[in-house]
Amino acid sequence: MTLVRKRCIILLIIAVIAFLLGRLAVRAVINLLVGGTMFGGNFL
Repeated sequence: MTLVRKRCIILLIIAVIAFLLGRLAVRAVINLLVGGTMFGGNFL
């Protein structure tokens, strides 16, 4: 396995983790603004 391929795989894994954490952060902010619970539940 070449160094370039290994670097691309690591970059892809970091990108996926960053995407998931970013979505979770956006969801947390919106839930705080609306006053709902973090994982499921009623918003109103």
